[in-house]
Amino acid sequence: MNHPLAWIPNPARKPLFYFFLAATVVLLFLFQPLNRPLTTAAAPAGIVSLQLAATPERAQSILDSWNAHSRLFAAFGLGFDYLFMFAYAAALALGALLAANRHPGWLARLGGWAGWGAWMAAILDALENFGQFHQLFNGRTDWTAPIAVLAGLKFTLILLVLVYDLAGWLWPKPKQ
Repeated sequence: MNHPLAWIPNPARKPLFYFFLAATVVLLFLFQPLNRPLTTAAAPAGIVSLQLAATPERAQSILDSWNAHSRLFAAFGLGFDYLFMFAYAAALALGALLAANRHPGWLARLGGWAGWGAWMAAILDALENFGQFHQLFNGRTDWTAPIAVLAGLKFTLILLVLVYDLAGWLWPKPKQ
């Protein structure tokens, strides 16, 4: 499978990877103050608690633990997350492309799948956020199970691509 970013010229790949990695880290740190008002006894992990709530009752208890001010932080964070999705997907996909270029054969071919997996994680994240907006503003706790499935798949894909990226860099480059 071809990597989704194979069209990027070789000399630009590493600088773009570092740019998107830095953007991902900066955005991750910017999320911390946005998540602080969402951390309650019902939602110890803030918005992530709502993502993984899995039952309407659990989601409702989380939503009930947030006041109007907290919900504004949640809404802003969900919107801000769309920028984060692009940054982390680009960083992970570029990392997979760089790792794939270090190895021949099956490990290189796996890089194409990893690259697509990074973008699929962002798409799942976008769908999850859409559902969470409806939870916040329309009280749609009946969407909780699908949101939890989307979140679980997203986190799984992110983890798998991250493992591929790291393994591709840490695995010794074949002698030429």
